[in-house]
Amino acid sequence: MAIRTIREAGDEILRGSAKPVTEMTPRISAAISDMYETMYDAAGVGLAAPQIGIRKRFFVVDVPDEDGSSHKYTMINPEILETSGEQEGFEGCLSVPGKHGTVIRPMRVRVRAQGEDMQWYEVEAEGLLARAILHENDHLNGILYTDLVKGELLDNDEEEE
Repeated sequence: MAIRTIREAGDEILRGSAKPVTEMTPRISAAISDMYETMYDAAGVGLAAPQIGIRKRFFVVDVPDEDGSSHKYTMINPEILETSGEQEGFEGCLSVPGKHGTVIRPMRVRVRAQGEDMQWYEVEAEGLLARAILHENDHLNGILYTDLVKGELLDNDEEEE
């Protein structure tokens, strides 16, 4: 495992559409392991393949719930099946360091994806986990949270008024 360089806003790979993963290869498997290590090192809760320079449709998320239990998912070729409700909250991104902004997203999401074994599974998520899944899925379509910010983008040491 290795810590990868996280691509930052302005890098053209973050604005492209990622291509489907057709098979699990040693290279993709290694990238997934590296993505978890990179995400944890950067104190993030999600990381998409384009953020480390791979234009493929996969991401990882690990969102703890209120009791500290981990919700760790590898999502390959994810498909958003359904969303409902609404939540408004601060969002940041490892590709936009030092910044955050208010983003409105669905409160709940149902997503279908392949795991590392390339078998399909479904997840129903809400709250922060839903936000993380939708945020990372946007990366696969060239969308950054900064495109969705309501109001101004703030420095992390600033508070919204």
